[in-house]
Amino acid sequence: MQPFSSEDRLLAWLRGRPGTSLVGDDAALVPGRGPFAVTVDSQISGVHFPAGLDAALVARRLLAVNLSDLAAMGAAPAYGFLALATPPGFALRRFFTAFLAACGRRGVELAGGDLARSGGAGWSATLTLLGTRRPRSRWLRRGAARPGQALWLGGTVGESAAGRLLLAAGARATARGVELPRAWRAARAGAAIAAAARRAVRRHLAPDPQLELSAWLARRPAARAGGAIDVSDGVARDLHRLCRESGAGAVIEAPALPLAPGFGELCARLRQQPERLALGGGEDYVLLFSLPAGDEPPRTLGCRRVGEITATRRVRLRQAGAGRRDGGTVDLPPIGWDHLER
Repeated sequence: MQPFSSEDRLLAWLRGRPGTSLVGDDAALVPGRGPFAVTVDSQISGVHFPAGLDAALVARRLLAVNLSDLAAMGAAPAYGFLALATPPGFALRRFFTAFLAACGRRGVELAGGDLARSGGAGWSATLTLLGTRRPRSRWLRRGAARPGQALWLGGTVGESAAGRLLLAAGARATARGVELPRAWRAARAGAAIAAAARRAVRRHLAPDPQLELSAWLARRPAARAGGAIDVSDGVARDLHRLCRESGAGAVIEAPALPLAPGFGELCARLRQQPERLALGGGEDYVLLFSLPAGDEPPRTLGCRRVGEITATRRVRLRQAGAGRRDGGTVDLPPIGWDHLER
């Protein structure tokens, strides 16, 4: 039997099996349409974060990436269940002190979990979060985008992927901040690029889930509703998922992609194409969502209109200088992160 070549292929197979009717969004609404939105995510040393990373940083990151899933559903965080597998001598007190402090800031109560010994020097943490529907609000869903709606991103993209590359090149998070590789600390690297590099590492290690934007979207009346998804695996891949669930397509404007200050120069130093990193880098943890034409989020939320939902069921990319019609557009493949791809 051939192994699954991608997470999406596995998901499609699972959804054809009995007992999977709730699978398909960033979180499951249990039972049926609620009252709870439930999500689960893991952080594994050597896969999601470098071995030897401060346990407190991982604790906060674990909570943040799960909260981003709840944000994509419009849910208010409520309860958490933590499964932690660690080697002997692991800094449990440091992990839990940071984790519980972060939970307190986000309104999460740790309600249970499991502790186990890992099989080697590495360790992993798996968090299940339950969220509730806010008063006078609705759930957000991937399948609610409609042709003619505008496509939006809740913040900059690509920066986290650049931070991941920097960590692989030797950058480190220390008690004093981010320490860049020796070559990046040289004067010739330039202060501006060095600052952009440190921001990218912080963005990767300490994502900020968009709960305020989520609450605003969830308060929109049903007649003005759109679709929403958490960008964890890359804008392109997650846009394909949004469109597939909505039975629609999309055109995304390359020049409109929101990029962090100095991102282009940082990509040049990393020998990466900014557009490809922005579309397929992953782990941005911003919301990708649609709104009816004429609707706009408050400017204070920092969102950017990046395209539109179409009826073609194709996901397209319009390059700089292209006209409003189909001239200059190309098919956008679902590039991004996938644990099963080889």
